[in-house]
Amino acid sequence: MAHGGLVAMGFEFSGEIWEWRGPAPFYFVTVPEVESRAIKSAERLLTYGWGMIPAKVRIGRTVWKTALWPKEGRYVLPLKDAVRRAEGLEVGQVVQVWLEVGLGPADKQ
Repeated sequence: MAHGGLVAMGFEFSGEIWEWRGPAPFYFVTVPEVESRAIKSAERLLTYGWGMIPAKVRIGRTVWKTALWPKEGRYVLPLKDAVRRAEGLEVGQVVQVWLEVGLGPADKQ
């Protein structure tokens, strides 16, 4: 986290779970355009490199730390297998996401 974690933003949105099939499948929810633009505007204060943005996330009752990935002008939220299992999530399902970026030094992974 750059600049001592002085920037913090919170968002709540819904999005559909989708799968990227590569050598190992990954599951994501795309951050909506408006929220992606807000994050992008503070990216240089938030990123730890390569456009990756550290984040704290909640879906249902599950809370975890991860990093948003830049993709096609927006950000995508990777869903860990443990999160998908705990919440019973599947591809195509629309989920409500609580997202916080700009974690302070004590919140780093």
